Amino acid sequence: MNSVHKFSIPIRTLFGIQFKKMLSNIAKPLEGKVAIVTASTDGIGFAAAKQLVSDGASIMICSRKINNVKNALEQLQKEFGVNKVKGLVCHVSKNDDRTNLIQETIKIFGGIDILVSNAATNPTSGPVLDCDEEVWDKIFDVNVKSAFLLTKEVAPHLISRGGGSIVYVSSIVGVNPMPMLGAYSVSKTALLGLTKVVAMDLAENNIRVNCIAPGIVKTKFASALTENESLSDHLLQAIPIKRFGRPEEIGSIISFLCSPASSFITGEVIVASGGMTSRL
Repeated sequence: MNSVHKFSIPIRTLFGIQFKKMLSNIAKPLEGKVAIVTASTDGIGFAAAKQLVSDGASIMICSRKINNVKNALEQLQKEFGVNKVKGLVCHVSKNDDRTNLIQETIKIFGGIDILVSNAATNPTSGPVLDCDEEVWDKIFDVNVKSAFLLTKEVAPHLISRGGGSIVYVSSIVGVNPMPMLGAYSVSKTALLGLTKVVAMDLAENNIRVNCIAPGIVKTKFASALTENESLSDHLLQAIPIKRFGRPEEIGSIISFLCSPASSFITGEVIVASGGMTSRL
């Protein structure tokens, strides 16, 4: 009896430590990881950053406007601490800004494991053939070219860490175009192709590349669709669950795609649209 008693306490203690560690890994699946999230001071980008840091990652947020960065940092640092979240100004179409984003992230956090490319613009509406060349170039510079260049620039740092994850934020219109969002739809379709080819190129480096195609989500970016009563009523008819999405619903999927829980998923497009038609 004495021998059993002698060993029962340390065994229980050891089990307790291991159990707590297991729970911690489950609760914080991204602990020790470092993520860059572009256009992350509002909407889907902010929700993604918040979920990633909630899941344990250290985050570098960015935006084109310093006030937006300050406001987002204040919110996130208040909840998660100043050491887990940093931010800076970055216009993703500018080479110097992208370089600074990457260098500052490495300087502060020691490396990069995750890239979430969320920056997008849509300065026009109407049929695609009515789009001016200058506007077309702006849409593709921000929505596609910057995603490609950031990937090209970040990939060596992910490789040096032994792997990582890249997530592109596309749109339901990249899968099922909206007539009045012609050029924007084409740019978002291009991200689907970029996902496939980059996933194949980087698979041997243990880097997974995926894409999320959100439906209509209640954000400032989509306010022209969601806050126009007659238009929103029309759009809701195409959504089986009869409501628009919430940013946090997309943010949670992005974090999942960066986590070990999705370790066998790469080169895929996840549609989160409330049931809007996207594929068979």
